[in-house]
Amino acid sequence: MWLVYTLATTLLWGLAELFYKKGAVEREKYSHLKICVLVGAVMGLHAVYTLLTEDIGYNFKNLIAYLPVSACYILSMAFSFFGMRFIEESISDPIENTSGALCSLLCVIVLGEMISLPAGIAIVIIMIGVVGIGYLENHGETTRRKHLGKKLAVIAFCMPFLYAFIDAVGCVLDIYFLELESSPLIGINADNIELVANVSYELTFALVGLVMLIFMMIKRVPFGSLKQQKDKTLAAVCETAGQLTYVYAMSGNGAIAAPILSSVCVVSLILSRIFLKEKLTKKQYLFITIIIVGVLMLAVIEGE
Repeated sequence: MWLVYTLATTLLWGLAELFYKKGAVEREKYSHLKICVLVGAVMGLHAVYTLLTEDIGYNFKNLIAYLPVSACYILSMAFSFFGMRFIEESISDPIENTSGALCSLLCVIVLGEMISLPAGIAIVIIMIGVVGIGYLENHGETTRRKHLGKKLAVIAFCMPFLYAFIDAVGCVLDIYFLELESSPLIGINADNIELVANVSYELTFALVGLVMLIFMMIKRVPFGSLKQQKDKTLAAVCETAGQLTYVYAMSGNGAIAAPILSSVCVVSLILSRIFLKEKLTKKQYLFITIIIVGVLMLAVIEGE
């Protein structure tokens, strides 16, 4: 069954990226905050469901204990939601998927870990792709600056890179928090540590979503009905459902599941081309392919 869960997770997260992009309307100033509200609401409901159906002995002090990790993941997603308003999903998603490579580098720098030569080669391949995309973006290969203006174009293009870096920091912190012997989490054991961490993250996201909703109410920003925000809602549901199946995917055969899950960026690229009609230049597709190859190589190597 782990393979079914792995494929389900890959599809769900690919669909989530598609609906995120459809819901991130460029002309809608607070679109990214509305996505945060809806993701927080769905994750909050899932956290409550977990607490009611799983006997994990959850201590609410873990909201504070796990906050550094939750903050990294939530902030990175907020940057991603903002960038989606202006950047093609075909570009942003592969860049965001380089967070795994950045996590490996941070583990070397911060934790003193060693990486193998093949992993190092995969990281170099990813960096070549990223540099290539950046070069094309800043040397007239796109019309983004003409469309958005120089300042906003630069800010928007930085968003997927900020996501990748902050998400990588969160992953490094997660390594520490999910080590049973050293974890600051309270009331954990080998059976419940992942669920405790996930519930903490989801409840924190729910609180952030509530704050964003109150902020928009104060600003008198019309939120609209769920029907009007159906793409954002579907993105939130797919994101949370994928997170649920991810746990079962990784618990079965993580070494094989991880590389398959890394193909989310491939699924996202295909869906964006079919449903969003995104068209890039041949050079952009070349460097995006290089990034994807590097990401998949790293996932396979790290999973061995």
